[in-house]
Amino acid sequence: MPKDFPRSRRVADEIQRELAEIIRLELKDPRVGLITITGVEVTNDLEHARIFITSMSAKPTATSHDDVLNALRRATGFLRSQLAHRMKLRIVPQLAFAYDESVERGMHLSQLIDQAIAEDARHPKDE
Repeated sequence: MPKDFPRSRRVADEIQRELAEIIRLELKDPRVGLITITGVEVTNDLEHARIFITSMSAKPTATSHDDVLNALRRATGFLRSQLAHRMKLRIVPQLAFAYDESVERGMHLSQLIDQAIAEDARHPKDE
């Protein structure tokens, strides 16, 4: 019987839930403001986890993304130790943080579509 929900995906989902709570409640770094964990990928051997984040700052810039990523990288030891206390795993994965640009890209594409619709509405159709 094939597995429809492999262990690595279940562990990734649990890491996402736990990290979101740890960052929100226990991480006291001011550089880490409002962030959202958009996804977690865990290798099959559960040794490494890649965490994708997006920042909810008012005006996101490349430097603010770098600051958030640097703050999370500096807090990796703390985050892993908190995960170890909360999750029942033999090995807590090494954490690697990456900025997820898909949300910003989606907003940009949505703006382009809205502009095209507005431009199309301004020009009457010749029939």
